[in-house]
This record gives sequence, C-alpha cells and structure tokens, in this order.
Amino acid sequence: MTRPHNAPESARSVALDTLIKVLKEKSYSNIQLNRALKNSDLSDRDKHLATQIVYGTIQYKLFLEYQIEGMLKSKPKEDFVIPLLLLSIYQMDFLDKVPTHAIINEANELAKQYSRGGSYKLINAILRDVDRSEMKLPDAKNEVEYLSIKESMPVWLVEYLIKNFRIEKAKDMLASFNTVPHNSIRINQALTNVPDVVEELEGEGFETEISKVTPNNIVVNHGGVVETHLFQDGYITIQDESASLAVEALKVEPDDYVLDGCSAPGGKTIQIAETLKQGTGHVVALDIHAKKLKLVLENAERMQVAEQIEVKELDARKSSSYFSAGKFDKILIDAPCSGLGLLRRKPEIRYEKSYQDVLNLAKIQLAILSDVAPLLKPNGRLVYSTCTITLEENELVLAKFLESFPQFEVEKIRLDNVFGDETGLRISPEDYQSDGFYITSLRLRG
Repeated sequence: MTRPHNAPESARSVALDTLIKVLKEKSYSNIQLNRALKNSDLSDRDKHLATQIVYGTIQYKLFLEYQIEGMLKSKPKEDFVIPLLLLSIYQMDFLDKVPTHAIINEANELAKQYSRGGSYKLINAILRDVDRSEMKLPDAKNEVEYLSIKESMPVWLVEYLIKNFRIEKAKDMLASFNTVPHNSIRINQALTNVPDVVEELEGEGFETEISKVTPNNIVVNHGGVVETHLFQDGYITIQDESASLAVEALKVEPDDYVLDGCSAPGGKTIQIAETLKQGTGHVVALDIHAKKLKLVLENAERMQVAEQIEVKELDARKSSSYFSAGKFDKILIDAPCSGLGLLRRKPEIRYEKSYQDVLNLAKIQLAILSDVAPLLKPNGRLVYSTCTITLEENELVLAKFLESFPQFEVEKIRLDNVFGDETGLRISPEDYQSDGFYITSLRLRG
C-alpha cells in the first residue's frame, strides 16, 4: 500500500512509502529511498528530513517496536500502520526540533490518507499513549536484552560481540553503528590530487577534511558530490575510507596483471586500474552477475580507466578452470560477506543476517581463496578483505587457508596511517567512524 495519487507529498509521506517497501518487501533502504527521492518534488531540506526518518526508523526498529509492545491486540490489517507508528515515535524521541503535537497531527493526516478503514483512530490513540509515558528500556541488569533494545541490535549479535570483543568494546561498537556515516570520497590519482580537489570542493560550498584513515580520501560535510563535475568527469568517486585500504595494501605496480575476483560494483577494480599503465597494466574483474559487470564498466568509463579493465562473468570459485596457473602478479579477493561492518550505512542488515549466515559465508570465502591461490605468480601478493567484523569470516578463514596453503605467508600491512599485525589489519567501526573492515595481505613464497 502506498500513498494515494491525490494525496499531498511531504517528507513524511515519502518516508512512509519507503518504509512500507523496506519492511514488507525486505528491499534495500538505500535503493528504495534514492528512487523515492529522485521521483519526488521535495525541497533539499525535506529530502534530508525524509532520509533522516527512513534511516533512523530502520536503525532503531527494535527500540521503537518495544515502545508499542502490548498496545496492539492483533496484527493490523493495513500495511502502513506499523511503519507509520514507528517513524512517528522515532521523530518524537530522536528529532528534538519537531514538536510532538505536529508529529501526531501529521501521523493522523497520513493515516486518513492511507487507511480504508478507521486505522487513523488507532494511530492517534497509540501515539498519545506513547507521548504520555517515558520511553521504555529493559532492566539494565539483563545486559544482553538491554543493549539489544537500546541499540536496536538482534540478541545474537549482541551476545557475539560481548563474547568475542569484551563488554566495553562491544558497547562502543554497538553505539557506533547508530551514528551518521561519513560522506567519504576517494581521489582518482591518475587525474588529479588532493589539494586541487579540496580547493574546488570548498569553492562549491563543501566543508572538507582529509581522512584519518588514508590521505587519498576526503570527508565532506554533506552529500551532493555526485552533482559536481569532479564526480561526473571521474576525478573523484564515492568510497568509504576503510574500503580504500584493500587496494592500497595490494601495492599495485604500473605493469601488473591483476585479478579482482569479486569486483562489482567496481570501486576497487577502478582503484586498481588508476595505478596501471595504459597498454601494459591490466586488471580482470570477475562477478557472477552480468548486470553488475555492466555497472563496473560504466563506472570505469566515468573514471577514465576502462581501457585497463576486462570483465568476465565467472564465479571466483571456478577461476582455476578458466585461468592458467601463475598468471597474475596480484590478486584481490574482496569477498562476499555478512556486511556487518556496514551497519551504519545499511541499517537493515542487522535484522536480516544470522550467525548461520556468517558460517555459510565463511565456507564460500575459503572456497574462493583456495581456488584463486594457484593463479598467483611466485612472490605475488594476494589480498583478502571483507566489510564485516566477525572472526569466522576474517581471522579464522585466514587460519584455515594457511593450513591448506603453507606456501603463503602473511605480510604485515604498513600503510600511510594504519598498521596491521600478524593476522592482518582490522578496522573496527568505532575506531575512525568509518566502515568496519578486515584486510590481510599474503605473499606466495618464490
């Protein structure tokens, strides 16, 4: 159910339409929201409000549901009821600049527009009950349940973080996942440099800060860089600071022949290509979906590095059946993973993933590594990375790989601003307020 055609458009109606699709159809929030905003006539201010409401409501879904626990006698028949209640309570508790009476009045109007029955009466009654009472939390003595509701994280994940990273670090990680993600851009070093980009961005009204993670990334104070000529002409691209480190660890040389085994949407493929010398350096980008490889090529054209890139529709677990042994100087495996390092950027992941998913993905990751390993030249470098925080997908995959391939050794990662240890480089989400990431660099002994 979506907004009737004759109903007025507002930030909250766009947010509600988006949340109905995300919560009912399990759609990705960023895709649905971007589509809704693109098709709307909202002002920039209202687009910002709609974005804040959508992401905030998804982030705090468990907390918001806890506030109305016991208030609904049965599951509402109309799809909009729960999303409207949640987004309204989110505003009441987290958006201080919006008066509560205005939030409730807007919710009543939306309920009247969307409802085919008397659901607006239920909406009004529940929101007024919530307004009259304080926001609820479980007893803090039950640490897991308390943190699960407070930070809106599934119980299994709270238990996992406490078990593996100690309680204080777990609390810091959980809290960091609900903070606003950085707007991070990476410089195309083949075309420009950081000082020139900073000067131009600041001339267009952006506030900039050089990333604390890597000097090749710039953090800007708001979105909108995709509208600049710098982005459209390929001088910059949107890429998280931590994600940029995987290619930096690969230490690509201009004449290298490189395999990017899990490439789409192509950010790291393009980062590799920027270092390669046209005509001699080359990167082969694999993915199992042809549509995603098309996106890689489109991004490569914009970034002016398409001539250095070849795409191949292929499952990385079958690489050795297509490529000959010892073919590549460098291999990057930015493996499919649970994505738990991206929770502040993709909040719905927390509700979709389970510990069993982690175990299943770890098997796939190990299979990919095992299949590409013979394709590396002696003294070549294999970098394995994930955007997740679990040991099973990171250090334990590495340990199992080395058991089967003792001819590989771990290299300590030493980059401009960050350093790894004997098991690799782990960026925790609260370290720099960037994505959570794991990277390990392996050299094949000659």
